[in-house]
Order: sequence, then C-alpha cells, then structure tokens
Amino acid sequence: MESAQSESVLDVVVVGGGLVGMSLALALDRQPGLRVLALEAQPAPSPQAPRWDERHFALGRASTLALDELGVAYGAGGQHPIRRIHVSRRGAFGRTLLEAAAHGLPAFGQIVPARQLAGALEDAMARTTGLERLRPARLQQFAARDDHVELELRVGDDTKRLRTRLLVAADGTDSVIRNALQIPLQSHDYAQTAIVTAIEVERDLDGCAYERFTGSGPIALLPLDRRRAGLVMSLAPDHAAIALAMSDEDFLALAEQRFGTRLGRWRRVGQRQPWPLKLQFAERVVDRRVAVIGNAAQTIHPIGAQGFNLGLRDALALAEVIAAHRDGVGSEAMLAEYAERRREDRERTARFSDALARFMASDLPIGPLRSFALLSAEHLPLLREALVRSAMGFR
Repeated sequence: MESAQSESVLDVVVVGGGLVGMSLALALDRQPGLRVLALEAQPAPSPQAPRWDERHFALGRASTLALDELGVAYGAGGQHPIRRIHVSRRGAFGRTLLEAAAHGLPAFGQIVPARQLAGALEDAMARTTGLERLRPARLQQFAARDDHVELELRVGDDTKRLRTRLLVAADGTDSVIRNALQIPLQSHDYAQTAIVTAIEVERDLDGCAYERFTGSGPIALLPLDRRRAGLVMSLAPDHAAIALAMSDEDFLALAEQRFGTRLGRWRRVGQRQPWPLKLQFAERVVDRRVAVIGNAAQTIHPIGAQGFNLGLRDALALAEVIAAHRDGVGSEAMLAEYAERRREDRERTARFSDALARFMASDLPIGPLRSFALLSAEHLPLLREALVRSAMGFR
C-alpha cells in the first residue's frame, strides 16, 4: 500500500484513480510547491493482472498534444493515427468524409486502446517526485469548512483523517462525492448497450475512422493496425445480450451485416464487453471547496468520441485555474472561475452528442433531412471547419 503523510493541510486531494483523475494529478505535479494527494480505491496494478478493458479511445489532436506535454507515452504500444473520418447512415444517400491532409494535418488524432492509455498514465504517475498517492483507500465521509475540507478515509482496517483546501471528485459516473453533495443530474437512458471489442477486416483501413448510423443503433470502427480496428456496436439491451452470447462467427456476420461490405469480410473478433449507454450531466460542477470533473461531472454518448477528451479538458482547465489561484486554492473565487470556464464546452459537447444520437436514431420519416445533413457537413466550408476543430478537440 502506498501512503501519504497527514500532519498539515494538503492543497488538493484528487479522489479517483481513473484516466481523468491521473491526468489531473500529473498536471498538478508540474506546479512546484503544491501539495497534492491522489486517493485511489484500487491497489496498484499487478503486471500479471488480467486485462479487461476492451475500449479504444479516439484522442483528438488537442488531447494528444496535452498528453505529450504531461509526459504520457500513450503511443508506446504503436501509433494509430486518424487520417480520415467517414460518417454515413445505412439506407440514406450522402455521407461526410473529412481528410486531415486537406487541412494541412498529418492526422486528426490517435486511436489508443484503453489499457494502453491507462498503462501510460500509470507509468507517468510512477515517475513523479512530488505527488503523493494513497491506495487502496476509500473516502468514507467529508465535511467542508471555511478554509478546508475534512476527510475520513478507510485504509485497510484503519481509519485515516486528512484535511485539504480543495477536494476533487474524479470518481466516475456513480460519483460518491457528487451524490453526497446532492448535485442535480440531467439524465437520459438511451436504452442501448454498446458492445466493444477489436476485429480484423479484409481491406486496409488506411487510418480511416468510420461512424455508421443504422436503425438499431450506431456502429463505429476505429483504425488500429492496417486491418485491425476497435469496434463499438450499439444495440437494444435484449439484442445486445443475444449478440454477446453468439459464437465469434455469428457475431462477425451480424456486425458485418450492420456495417456493410466497404471493408470486405470480417475475420476475427476479440473479447466482447457490454457498456450501457446513458447521459448524465451534473447541473453544477462546484460546491463548497469541491470541484467535480470527468465522468463524475458528465457521462455522454460515445458518438463523436468526446467522453475522455472532454474529461481531459476538465482536468487541464482545473489545473490552470489552481495555478492562477495559488494563494486561494479551493476558494469561492477559484471555483467560480473554474465553473465558468467549463460551462460552454460541457454544455455544447453534451448537447451535440445527445442531439446527434437522437437525430440519427429517430424513427420519424426524416431520411432526406439526414441525407442533407451528411451532404452539408462535407460541402459547406464553415460547417466542415467546425467539425474538423471538434474532431481535434479544440475549443
């Protein structure tokens, strides 16, 4: 177990050892003299531990630049650039094709397996010198005071008490801290389950990411090696349960039938894992000496692949605001500035992913309108530029 001392008041305690929590901790570690504790419920990963997460993240160019700056070697397992983005809808004419080269770019971003990104963040955390970590440990309760927050932790069989000027909730969709603060949530159940895995196709993907909308849910392919791709296929929960129980051959036939024949025959599939899809949007992201970031602040539909990118922007913005308020970490003024800085980006990104998911899945007779939208996105320069900037994660 890694531990931390507790004689004095900490500047920041980050609760949550996920991707966004680690990113924030790394950003704060670059600020000399700031005393930061990363509190994580899970023990340090073992090299022999099973690898369970089959997700693949589409990191926008803004995210890759930020991770480079933080010293996160996310590409150590191989580079998987996104050079093209192809969006279409089954049964509709028209499509949108965005090419990085047409905008003077080598790529819009990178595809990184979740396991690879988590390992790279963990390696970067291990290289820090000023950062304190406590794991495994669980936050039992907390109480905000005028100038600090009192924390009670469960560390093994022991109880530990700490004080911090700022408590950060990076503890995921079912955030204990957000729930304790009774922060209202806007929520919507999409009544869909995303099946995530990796597959092999017959034809070269050539760095193209595909988003294809169908009547039963979207299906996305994210380029890995020349003929390997991360697959995200959304289905109604009962249909997803059937698909998860299929043989590999039957599952590949189903996925290929939903996507189409553009990439030839689908040959191999990895482990399949289900992820229920829902929208959760916290109506506020600050409380008395508390900031809420990442999935604790918003869990959005994976359409557009903005979930982690949005959470990373939360972490980077919070680190910048903390740096600007070194004498007032956790103050009302600092938290108000953070909330305002994140308001527009959070609202716009959540609205976009939600509206796109509903619009493309609608049963209303709007096929021509959807086709027009796809054609417009490719041929109207201002709209195309907006989509390109969004794909790269710049705001």
